Amino acid sequence: MTYEGVLTKMETEFTTPIQYYLVFESDFLNMNQLLGKTLNIEFVKYQCLNCGMDKPIFRQGYDKQCFYNLAQTGDWIMRPELSTAHLGKEDRDLEYEKKVQLQPHIVYLANSSNVKVGVTRKTQVPTRWIDQGAHEALEIVEVPNRYLAGITEVALKDYVADKTNWRKMLKNDIEDENLLEWRDRLKQYIPEEAKPYFIENNQETHIQFPVNKYPEKPKSLNIKKDLKYTGTLVGIKGQYLIFEDGIVFNIRSNEGLVVRITL
Repeated sequence: MTYEGVLTKMETEFTTPIQYYLVFESDFLNMNQLLGKTLNIEFVKYQCLNCGMDKPIFRQGYDKQCFYNLAQTGDWIMRPELSTAHLGKEDRDLEYEKKVQLQPHIVYLANSSNVKVGVTRKTQVPTRWIDQGAHEALEIVEVPNRYLAGITEVALKDYVADKTNWRKMLKNDIEDENLLEWRDRLKQYIPEEAKPYFIENNQETHIQFPVNKYPEKPKSLNIKKDLKYTGTLVGIKGQYLIFEDGIVFNIRSNEGLVVRITL
């Protein structure tokens, strides 16, 4: 069977283990059901997630022009502390920015390769943690806007990592950490404006991924360069497909590419 469509990040369902779905325009694949099966992946063309044009993808599934014009790719996405909607100040589109920035946000601790601090909209819990390949996570602050979450993350980054080591995460080279102890240790560094929003009495969320075999030396597939690849799917973690030969394919970082998948 052959499926063709533009890649967007896999949809997930919070079950044990996580269920993954690759969704195309007129079809979808439950990726868990493909574990143990051989997949052939071919690069077809580009398709910008905004304009739909066959132009090289620059970042986040968009061509360069769209990326620098769209409201949803402003600097405040990657750096929440730059959010200004709470001040009524526009970056690219104030209405859009109000909609996204002026809603409850969570500052969390997650453990994927190491303990890290991160920010997400409350509506993205636990999806954000699943996408990062975190096997455990804990909400530590819930604030009413993105700016407060951003300045809290910046303050805590001096004491805890803010990035995931993707190779370590995919090798499952992980250590169980007591996130409750980390939370209590970091509490003193939370900015004054965010201290009233500290969460005291919650528990860790644990996540299991559908992986039959972890790669010893994960090597990333560049489908734009290689054009095609064939391998046996042995696991899915974060937004990565893991193959038996140690090749891994990051769906998220290949958004906007049209591929043909043959089973």
